[in-house]
Amino acid sequence: MSATLIISIIVAYFLLLLVISWYTGRGAGNDTFFLGDRKSPWYVVAFGMIGASLSGVTFISVPGWVADSQFSYMQMVLGYLLGYVVIANLLMPLYYRMNLTSIYTYLEERFGKLSYKTGASFFLLSRIIGASFRLFLVANVLQFTVFDTWNVPFYVTVLVTIALIWLYTFRGGIKTIIWTDTLQTFSMLTAVVVSILLITSSMDLTLGEMIGRVVASEDAKIWVFDSWQKENHFFKHFLSGAFITIVMTGLDQDMMQKNLSCRNIKEAKKNMYLMSISLVPVNLVFLFLGAVLIQFAQFNGMALPESTDNFFPMVATGGVLPQVVGIFFIVGLVAAAYSSADSALTALTTSFTVDILEAEQWEERKLTRTRRRVHLVISVVLGLMIMLFRAINNESVISAIFRVAGYTYGPLLGLYAFGLFTRLKVRDRLVPVLAFFAPVLSFLLSKFSEQLFNGYQFGFELLIVNGALMFGALLLTSKKVPGA
Repeated sequence: MSATLIISIIVAYFLLLLVISWYTGRGAGNDTFFLGDRKSPWYVVAFGMIGASLSGVTFISVPGWVADSQFSYMQMVLGYLLGYVVIANLLMPLYYRMNLTSIYTYLEERFGKLSYKTGASFFLLSRIIGASFRLFLVANVLQFTVFDTWNVPFYVTVLVTIALIWLYTFRGGIKTIIWTDTLQTFSMLTAVVVSILLITSSMDLTLGEMIGRVVASEDAKIWVFDSWQKENHFFKHFLSGAFITIVMTGLDQDMMQKNLSCRNIKEAKKNMYLMSISLVPVNLVFLFLGAVLIQFAQFNGMALPESTDNFFPMVATGGVLPQVVGIFFIVGLVAAAYSSADSALTALTTSFTVDILEAEQWEERKLTRTRRRVHLVISVVLGLMIMLFRAINNESVISAIFRVAGYTYGPLLGLYAFGLFTRLKVRDRLVPVLAFFAPVLSFLLSKFSEQLFNGYQFGFELLIVNGALMFGALLLTSKKVPGA
């Protein structure tokens, strides 16, 4: 597949995004940027959030993950459903009742200024790391498939990627993203389905025959009950999936900002339920693609790459399949990259402007000027973080993201749980200290778990432990409300 063709696809796709950006950004003010004027159609938000939830990580890593852990990822996906029910019935009603722009404003009302700043800071850290990992993955693939052949340095690839995202989000913000996410979700899902059909056809098989092969193989194994000590044991995966959803959606400004752009809580709940149910078959299709890739590799005597993140790109663009497979792969890859990065950039801009600078009440012109400067600075920060990950990353990107989330989202989980389920007051000045030591202690427990707990290995459930440590620390240092 020629580099010129790949660049042409990217340019055409980007021009389409610019058209959407121009149309949705006309006359956009700060309320449009932050909350889409609270007029977003709930079904459009739901469809777009599928792509934002999946991102480039799912598009690249999940198919490759099948080689190592079969379909066991579906155990986490089922846990996601429980998490979305909690968000729809506990967190979203709270956010709508308080009429929030940033969800972390709740922490100031409940606990105090330092708690508020701590929660917002941990989100900023978490989302910058997560968004950078996702963009790193996609920039790495573009470098591997296109820019290496042209001797273009990696930092130029990163610069172009970030600049394109900034260009179509800086004016319309969340209103633009609601509609670009819809295009990106459609493109990503179309790319996966078409890739499955074309790969299956190249092996002279019908789709039914391929399904039969996959089901009969070890790759389709979902359930893991044999050893509680395994990282992917069912209950560990299921509970981890539920709590990961609660923190990475319900306590995440990026994802909740889209929900808050709906007209009212009733429509926001509809959006959440439709999106959550849709994620089950969608993730199953991604895993099925991974199994199809393994079948294709065995059929052609291909060795699996050392990094499973390179598996799908290698097959799609390696020249063994018809060029149209590579075209759909690039479209899906670019869609996956932009669907997560654009909303992350907007949410980071919103949180820093509203939570850190406390600029929401400023005069409109000053707020607009500040918000645009913040948008640009955060774009630069994302680019620098991607370069850092390029230097140090040595594991599957999807595992890295969840590991990082287990540390940085844990204090948020503990803070919100304490606020929602107790009536106690925290010692506000201690919250930043507790939020620092909870992840540190979690890391130490994970590092020495096999020695301390008779061979036990922490998986993604470390997030729950982290949140529990934060909750416990708040409980030990809390004070009763007078008259309670």
